[in-house]
Amino acid sequence: PCLLLDVGCGSGLSGDYISDEGHYWIGMDISSAMLDVAVEREVEGDLLLADVGHGIPFRPGMFDGCISISAVQWLCNADKKSHSPPKRLYCFFSTLYTALARGSRAVLQLYPENSEQLELITAQAMRAGFTGGMVVDYPNSAKAKKFFLCLFVGTSGPLPKGLGTEGADEELHQAKFTNERTRFRNTKGKSVKKSRDWILEKKERRRRQGKEVRADTKYTGRKRRPRF
Repeated sequence: PCLLLDVGCGSGLSGDYISDEGHYWIGMDISSAMLDVAVEREVEGDLLLADVGHGIPFRPGMFDGCISISAVQWLCNADKKSHSPPKRLYCFFSTLYTALARGSRAVLQLYPENSEQLELITAQAMRAGFTGGMVVDYPNSAKAKKFFLCLFVGTSGPLPKGLGTEGADEELHQAKFTNERTRFRNTKGKSVKKSRDWILEKKERRRRQGKEVRADTKYTGRKRRPRF
């Protein structure tokens, strides 16, 4: 049996599955109403009312693993003037890294609004010390697609294979952390607005329409310095 942390546990539905598998769990959620429902349902796990953007308030190496269902992306929102999404994400990931035992794993399912959110989340996780990457289930489906951030503490392991990826390119459903700068597309498969890819695609469409367009160069899509 393991002791697991459920981030954004809500009414404890995920915790029920953890209990059925013979494990113990502690759930954190920012909503007192959802935790009240969990109490009424008499879930077996312990519950904590807390904002994970303020950090994970447990002693080092306490948990054998962590799960989260559709919660981490909310840390990208600035609900108050004092909220800084990068700082809140780093505070969450750095304290989560500390609270997890060496060799443990965290699997965080999330719904990023766009590729910029996805890049921000993974960058802060990598900065906190995690290794791992993003796994995507059903990458070619608009409705069934799901993103899983699979993180390792201490020793890195192979990423699981995403569902619905048979015959698909490996890069479509797995993305390991890297220090290289890459261009991202949003969750609908379109290039991020005003990015280099977006500009090149727009220029190509205008060329097909017979319009006069400036030639592509290495400066296409490059941001100007502030003095301009």
